[in-house]
Amino acid sequence: MINEKHTLTFAFIGGGNMASALSAGLIGKRCAASDVLVIDPVETVRQRWQDLGTQTAATVTEQLAQQRIWIVAVKPQHMKEVLLQCQPYVKDDTLIISVAAGIAAQNIAQWLAQHGKPHQRVIRAMPNTPAFIGCGATGLMALAAVEPNDKLIAETVFKTVGEFVWVDNDQAIDAVTALSGSGPAYVFLFLEALIAGAVHQGLSPEQARKLAFATLSGATELAALSPLPLSHLRDNVTSKGGTTAAALDVFNQNGFSELVQKAMDAAQHRAAELAQEFS
Repeated sequence: MINEKHTLTFAFIGGGNMASALSAGLIGKRCAASDVLVIDPVETVRQRWQDLGTQTAATVTEQLAQQRIWIVAVKPQHMKEVLLQCQPYVKDDTLIISVAAGIAAQNIAQWLAQHGKPHQRVIRAMPNTPAFIGCGATGLMALAAVEPNDKLIAETVFKTVGEFVWVDNDQAIDAVTALSGSGPAYVFLFLEALIAGAVHQGLSPEQARKLAFATLSGATELAALSPLPLSHLRDNVTSKGGTTAAALDVFNQNGFSELVQKAMDAAQHRAAELAQEFS
């Protein structure tokens, strides 16, 4: 249980889609709209938040100092510049939650340093786009000085948009980025291929879409609910010499598993590169 004497106050630094998804589970449940400050330079974005009753600002101001939890949702290339603007307003108990890919927690701590001492209450989060519909998957990591209560706050934020797991370090967050962060794009690519293949074989686009979506969601749900290993579930579909075996043979002959691993390695490597580019 979160031990807070006062209502939680949040600042979303960057008011885009991910901030909107996270706020949907917070406003009215963990805080009032008036307890939320959204900083975004785009007027139409600010207007959308104002319609919800939140405070808004186009730039970082001293208002930020009044917010206990900062959720930093800006692009990696802007992170250092934005956090240096925020640095004068950080307090000892300010909890920083970053959703930027590739930006190491210690870099964030250093950019928010007070009197030469890095600000150590930093949590990195890597959510994914299904969070927009409450079906997300998020990896979380915290610097060693982050208190248990702060971790509970982060869990409260991210369980409103789906599942979460804690990992130990930035390298593991890069692996999360390669799996669940980038993973929806892999799934969409596979769906596109399934639909195109079915259309090539004579189904209409509408028929192909309906069957492909239902197949993927049904298989995923079955895998999540079944106590059997994935290999066993796969074998249950695969009769020797049958249609599924013929298809799987093509996947295996063309190195499907190895290709997936190479793609994930590329994503993880790029996340590490971002940390170097924007440190």
